[in-house]
Amino acid sequence: MLAEKSIYRYRIEPQDVDFTLRATIPALGGVILNTAGIDAHGKGFGVDALNEENHSWVLSRIAFEFDRRPEQYADYTVATWISDYGRVLSTRNFTLVDSSGVEFGRAVSQWAMIDLATRSAVDLSRVGDAHADAIVDAPSPAEKPRKIRAVVPTQHCEHRVVYSDIDFNRHVNTMRYIEMMLDMLPIDRLTAEVPVRLDVHFLKECRYGQILAIGAEIHDDEALFEISNDEGAVAVRAAIGWR
Repeated sequence: MLAEKSIYRYRIEPQDVDFTLRATIPALGGVILNTAGIDAHGKGFGVDALNEENHSWVLSRIAFEFDRRPEQYADYTVATWISDYGRVLSTRNFTLVDSSGVEFGRAVSQWAMIDLATRSAVDLSRVGDAHADAIVDAPSPAEKPRKIRAVVPTQHCEHRVVYSDIDFNRHVNTMRYIEMMLDMLPIDRLTAEVPVRLDVHFLKECRYGQILAIGAEIHDDEALFEISNDEGAVAVRAAIGWR
């Protein structure tokens, strides 16, 4: 019997919106990543199960697409499914659908497993074989995350990594990176009600106490970002585009 997509129900709560009373990109992104964790836990390969072998999931790349941002108190569902397990990366997909049945968002994420002692990648083949029944025969709902190869920043800022930035893997939380980048954009760009796509590519972990350099290259219909650690190594690159 083929696996089916898992569906979870949510509502846009007051803490999820900005002053336009519509959900923010980080709020929607946070729900998407929480859904990944909930679904993996329910299927027996969540972080808690991996920690028993001193392993954990880390996000390698993700792409979000939002056609619009729902208003406060709107009900919606998130469907999620794994479409493949490679040796290095697993692809998990998401669609967001409003209470009228209209899809307004989607995401494609690629995950690696790391050894918590060495912080190096673990071969996923064994996990893929053990949980082959979790793979759904359905394509990704959007293009897979693209690599951002070069950024020429025209704006710069710094951020010291503090307690509230770090997650269960003891590195900077994905949504905190996204918030750092979005905060460099003009506020009218952030609140415009237009379709948006955000690609994020993670290259290195950033840890508590590091001072991060955030650079932005802003164009009319796209902004590119690069976050480097205090050793000068690029940790994250991202692109956000408006249609």
